[in-house]
Amino acid sequence: MPNRQHKTTVSYLKSPDRSVALGDTGLTVSSIAWGMWRFAGEDVSAARMLVEAALDAGVTLLDTADIYGPDNGEPFGAAEALLGRVFAESPALRDRMVLATKGGISMGVPYDSSATYLAEAIDASLGRLGCERIDLYHIHRPDLLTHPQEVARALDDARAAGKIVAIGVSNHTPAQTAALAAFLTVPIVSIQPEFSALATAPLFDGLFDQAMERRMAVLAWSPLGGGRLADPQDERSRTVVALFDAKAEEAGVDRSAIAYSWIMAHPARPIPIVGTQNPCRVAKIPDAYTPRWTRAEWYAVLEASLGEKLP
Repeated sequence: MPNRQHKTTVSYLKSPDRSVALGDTGLTVSSIAWGMWRFAGEDVSAARMLVEAALDAGVTLLDTADIYGPDNGEPFGAAEALLGRVFAESPALRDRMVLATKGGISMGVPYDSSATYLAEAIDASLGRLGCERIDLYHIHRPDLLTHPQEVARALDDARAAGKIVAIGVSNHTPAQTAALAAFLTVPIVSIQPEFSALATAPLFDGLFDQAMERRMAVLAWSPLGGGRLADPQDERSRTVVALFDAKAEEAGVDRSAIAYSWIMAHPARPIPIVGTQNPCRVAKIPDAYTPRWTRAEWYAVLEASLGEKLP
């Protein structure tokens, strides 16, 4: 009898595309974004280098917010204002990106999505950015004291005036997203939840299901678990990191690339918002497209995060 060796075929999950469409807006964005929560300082040349590094790495979706500043010891709007100074110095950079910002948080209030406030917030963002339009405008957090019809009216008015192109929401539940969508004249094209291997709620609370149903892009903030995947301090984080490090060695990339690739492997195609402010690390963002995940490997990470086997 001849020797027959059984060959096992490894089946990998589908790799993410490098770019995705934002609904029917005509906008196309990279499947990894660069975020500006920690975009700070007075050095415009250094800030420009960071923006150029992101664009050179193939990142075309840049995400900021009017509230970015106080967490860095700077004034409200500081991150937008710094980016505006970059645009003033290098106007051509603006046309190389899809610019996203957020509004609806008011210092000390904390939330205000009233029509009057949103109109003022959008104009203020445009002024700080030195732009005529915002490509993607997110309501940063839901204002429980404003009817979604009023929020929709403010956003529709801004869109009709050419101030914003597309509409998204951040930190909204699926029900809150659906309520706002019911009153808008155009679809919501993106949602922005926290999602990482250590923050997995969108897998189970209906958010990813809604995103796939409505063809909304998912922008995942804090994809490194708020730094816990970079510096694990508890058993749960260390267990996940051990799996990530094994995968990193196999793929020849660093742990961050593995964390981003795990996020992107989900069929909702979450877009990790990379927050590094180091140009060298920004340049390594494309490494996240290298790893390939089997179904068993992906679920093993999820089970490590949950601390129990799935039923």
